[in-house]
Amino acid sequence: MWCVARARPVPDLPGALPKYGHRFRLKIGLLGGSFNPAHEGHLHVAQQAIRHLGLDQLWLMVSPGNPLKPADGMATPAARLASARRIADGRRIIATDIETRLGTRFTRDTMRVLKRRFPCVHFVWLMGADNLIQLPRWGRWLEIMHAMPMLVVPRPGATRQALAGRAAKRHHKYRLPARAGLCLAGKAAPAWILLPVRENAASATELRRRILEGTRP
Repeated sequence: MWCVARARPVPDLPGALPKYGHRFRLKIGLLGGSFNPAHEGHLHVAQQAIRHLGLDQLWLMVSPGNPLKPADGMATPAARLASARRIADGRRIIATDIETRLGTRFTRDTMRVLKRRFPCVHFVWLMGADNLIQLPRWGRWLEIMHAMPMLVVPRPGATRQALAGRAAKRHHKYRLPARAGLCLAGKAAPAWILLPVRENAASATELRRRILEGTRP
């Protein structure tokens, strides 16, 4: 599909939106998180999302802060961005602090601004099953479900609970089969899919503990 609108530039977003982005409908996945630190689990999710959804790019969006996570032990935004960049390739997988640069703190606001800034992009929001459980605690969470199609990523010990939770039950009729992954980016929200991959046990909490103990491989 052709698109003639031009995206508004965002400072310091290296590698994002190739030159043809103002003419073609790109499919871009958004994986937000603290990345404290980034680890192979994040990379696994990014790679699987690109493959299953046919994404042109996936952005690792380093959050400026998460009110649902304790500040104790949280590295600086610059350190977390550097960590995310170490697992990104700078071409298909982009690490960015775009939320900080846009001045958005809440997911719904980030979604709204990105859609306005990049009118020729089909965005897909990636969310871990553990976050889907907590989603009803987020501000205006229904707006989040209705803003962008969503890919739910399995998480150990959380996937079944998430599928039985309030958010999933309320939007059960909008869940698409895994085989519809290549079409998800073009679907109108609400629409969501559970990523058909094995749960990855990699944890930033465990990685931080191993670093402190000096046992990181």
